[in-house]
Amino acid sequence: MKFDAMLKARWGAADTLLCVGLDPDPARFSERLQHSPDSIYQFCTSIVDATADFVCAFKPQIAYFASAGAEDALQRLIVYVRATHPAIPVILDAKRGDMASTAQHYAREVFERYDAHAVTLSPYLGFDSIEPYLAYPDRGVFLLCRTSNAGGDDLQMLQVEGERLYERVARLAVEWNRSGQLGLVVGATYPRELARVRALAGEMPLLVPGIGAQGGDVEGSVKAGQTADGAGIVVNSSRAIIYASGNGDFAEAARHAAQKARDEINRYRFATA
Repeated sequence: MKFDAMLKARWGAADTLLCVGLDPDPARFSERLQHSPDSIYQFCTSIVDATADFVCAFKPQIAYFASAGAEDALQRLIVYVRATHPAIPVILDAKRGDMASTAQHYAREVFERYDAHAVTLSPYLGFDSIEPYLAYPDRGVFLLCRTSNAGGDDLQMLQVEGERLYERVARLAVEWNRSGQLGLVVGATYPRELARVRALAGEMPLLVPGIGAQGGDVEGSVKAGQTADGAGIVVNSSRAIIYASGNGDFAEAARHAAQKARDEINRYRFATA
């Protein structure tokens, strides 16, 4: 099944727009888990099993694995999700962006080595840096558009021929989306810009990080970003869920936090701003 079809099916079947981000930091693990030589894999699979009922996707952040030399754990984690929860897509948060010849190798890394269903990319180098990823027709790509960090203003809010740069990125994404594989990343910290991107992007899926620890506006984001059928967005929460407890009950605490986040998001579905 293609990524976009998986995502739509999950939105409906599981009645959820929540994505759980997997950002494993061993310093925040329970004391007992810290002593395990395979702690990152054990932590992440425990979170996956505990929260799977409430999510439309999982989003591992590659830097957390790479900095710990745990790329093998990331590979095994995605194998585990595919085998144990096959209806839930995995979005690899890599934010890659390089010239086409190099992008071909990054695409192989994401879609062959790690076997992720989708990836986040920077569009800064233009379409030829995105095209190698689109050679995998069953996979998805989310382009950074209006990111959740305050520093995003430095470039994304610049005026470009009468519009903001993030608006130009959204327009370009629509032009580039001939295969239907593209989506956009727009932070929950900017609901006004999220509404603007939705107006420009039509039905394109939007990955919306920034709720939870970053303090994004859940109500504003859902109302601004959802499509007419109450879907269209992948609302990510990472630290507020996976570190809901630093003790041995971390998985149970994550489950409760994920259910609470799912229910809060659903409270505003189909509502208008």
